[in-house]
Amino acid sequence: MLDPIDFYFDFSSPFGYFAATRLPAIAERHGREIAWRPILLGLAFKITGAKALPLTPLKGDYARNDMERASRLWKIPFKVLGKLPIASQAPVRMIYWLESNKPNKKVPAIMVLYHAFFVEDRDISDPEVAADVVASVGVDRDALLAATQAPEIRKRAHTETEAAIERGVFGSPFIIVDGEPFWGSDRLEQVDKWLKTGGF
Repeated sequence: MLDPIDFYFDFSSPFGYFAATRLPAIAERHGREIAWRPILLGLAFKITGAKALPLTPLKGDYARNDMERASRLWKIPFKVLGKLPIASQAPVRMIYWLESNKPNKKVPAIMVLYHAFFVEDRDISDPEVAADVVASVGVDRDALLAATQAPEIRKRAHTETEAAIERGVFGSPFIIVDGEPFWGSDRLEQVDKWLKTGGF
């Protein structure tokens, strides 16, 4: 049995959104499952000293143009947002609650959350908004809201992020294939070739 592709991402990451849209086809082509692992990237930034791209002088302007260019290249719907980055605690907690309670809803929830934020410009950092979005895939809204405040789920979100950092994860998207790390949505071609050849 082949190991799954570990896919780490932050809901505030445009390039995480692009990778989430493109990676499933790559995984399917090579007979791999994806382990979807949302993280709180701000915890990694405290270690690296990095800031979100839109908040970084010079890089921010470049990144906004790069996002639009990437969306055109990959034909992925995308809107440059006024509010970026956002706090991603609420959606991350909802996803880990789903993983434990309704695992078949986890991936659909991830994709509708990303679409709501990066296409519809809905503020999924707001638990009420995030709950509305995830409820659209057939999950009880009140249970989702309760999950955002549940101590064990809050702890899980931090524990998963800390475990990611221990593996060297510092950005979004961050993909690990059989122990080999790849950072960035522009590395998906390398991921594809690595899966095909077993390494290079």
